Amino acid sequence: MRPRIRHIAVRFALLLAAAAVVPLLAYGFISLRSLAGGTQQTVVQGNLNVATRAAEEIHRYIVTNAGLLRALAANLQEPRLTGDQQDSIIKNYVLQVKEFREITLFDENRHPIVTSRVGKPRVQIPQAAGAEIDGVEMSPMKVDEDLLPTMTFTLKLTRLNQPAGWLVGEFSLEEMWRMVDRIRIGDHGYAMVIAPDGELVAHGDPDKKALVAQSTNMASDPLVAAVRSSKSDAPVSLEYVDRDGRAELGVATRIANLGWTVIVEQPTAEAYATANKLQRQLYAAISLALLGMIGAGYFFGRQFITPILTLTRGTHEVAQGHLETRVDIRSQDELGELGRSFNTMADRLVQLQEDVKRQERQAMFGRVASGLVHDLLHPIQNVGNNARLLMRDDLSGEQRVEHAQIIERDMTTIKRFLDDLRNVAKPKPVERFPMDINTSVSEVIESMRMEADRHGIAIEARYASAPVVIRGDRFALGRVYRNLITNAIQATQPGGRISVTTRRAGSVVEITVADTGSGIPADRLAAIFDDFVTTKRRGLGLGLAVTKRIVEQLDGTIAVDSEVGRGTAFTLRFPASDEGASRAAAS
Repeated sequence: MRPRIRHIAVRFALLLAAAAVVPLLAYGFISLRSLAGGTQQTVVQGNLNVATRAAEEIHRYIVTNAGLLRALAANLQEPRLTGDQQDSIIKNYVLQVKEFREITLFDENRHPIVTSRVGKPRVQIPQAAGAEIDGVEMSPMKVDEDLLPTMTFTLKLTRLNQPAGWLVGEFSLEEMWRMVDRIRIGDHGYAMVIAPDGELVAHGDPDKKALVAQSTNMASDPLVAAVRSSKSDAPVSLEYVDRDGRAELGVATRIANLGWTVIVEQPTAEAYATANKLQRQLYAAISLALLGMIGAGYFFGRQFITPILTLTRGTHEVAQGHLETRVDIRSQDELGELGRSFNTMADRLVQLQEDVKRQERQAMFGRVASGLVHDLLHPIQNVGNNARLLMRDDLSGEQRVEHAQIIERDMTTIKRFLDDLRNVAKPKPVERFPMDINTSVSEVIESMRMEADRHGIAIEARYASAPVVIRGDRFALGRVYRNLITNAIQATQPGGRISVTTRRAGSVVEITVADTGSGIPADRLAAIFDDFVTTKRRGLGLGLAVTKRIVEQLDGTIAVDSEVGRGTAFTLRFPASDEGASRAAAS
């Protein structure tokens, strides 16, 4: 016994060693997920850093040139300067600062004083205020005749806290475009600048620069909408599908004081390419390790699992009643011993089954015999006693008729009992003809009123207002009604009531037989239609079984509803038939 135990222990150790790899694999998958998340966060942060630096450079570029305009304004407001000197200063300034295409000085009445342009100035004082940096107002960006971006810088001049005019400059944003063009991430990652109203100001993708000239509004793009809905100035990152249907990773940051937004957009396939490649390699390594573990576990565990599966199949076969099933387990360990014990158990079950069948046959024969004695003894004794009385010469004619009626009634009981037995063994075929349920039910009720009166029970009948016709067998259905009414009489105490109702509900005809008797316990309702099941003290319990067979032969159903102490109601349902309805109504 010791070597066999050790043999199983070795196999269990191998299985447990293989199972120990599962937590490691789970840890590996979790680590992969964490690595992927961390890598993606690193990519997002790197793109955010690029967008932040670009925003800072654009801000510095705008602020620097706005400061230059303020310095020019300070020079022009020198009291000792003549108009010619102011004109010379402005023209020299435009020549030195390439970003300003034109600068014009207006008086407090909005009339131009001096301008860097030869001839009439082109710039005008904006009517509406825009963004402001250090007192310099900036108009929205526009594209000039050369399809180049420009905007207007306006500085309101004061002298001794009194309006002294305006200094207006047309500012070129070409350098900002070049700055945006220089921002590249990977092969397909570009930057863009969005105005506060969602208008595209600059785009680093050469294929999309035309969108700037078309004054494309980007307010509906997911990332722009997220930035505009954000209540803070913190950078925003988002994965979304762009207008071309391509998955993008976008990061956005606002430019301080300008209201502009710098967006850096990169296809997710490119942004996460390195992380995805590393992840695929790790998945491949884990999958290979898992396959190796499964192969080793299968190789070492097959000999251990196969006997268990064999025993499982054998157990299922035996549970389904196939007691001839045997298992073939030839190992010399506990599993082999279990297989031999299983076969011994199956042999013993076959023997026990034969013993149980024999005992059931004996019990059934005893029950049938007891039922026959109970059901037939009393009517046979009555027939014998009344037959002997009929042989007496001193009986009057009325007495002879009474004894003859008793003999006929008990012979009818015996015949019905024998018919029930024959129907259980071999149900009689039924013939179907159109028949009125009201007529067939009323015939049976009238024939059984005397029996009910003898027990002190009233029978009430409520018939449908019009003939209700089904295709049925009058004699077979009469037997069904008699069985149900007889059971109701036997279950009802004197003074009780039996009600029989017929009605048509749509395409179904219903007959209900209800009594005010003792009722049937709920735990016995499910079995009352089985053969040899009865709730009475005597009898074989064949009446309801035969009743159900007849009803089902006529494509009907029978249902029972009972409450102990309140009574029982049986409901028959048959398909209605309009065939012969007029003839039934006339009759």
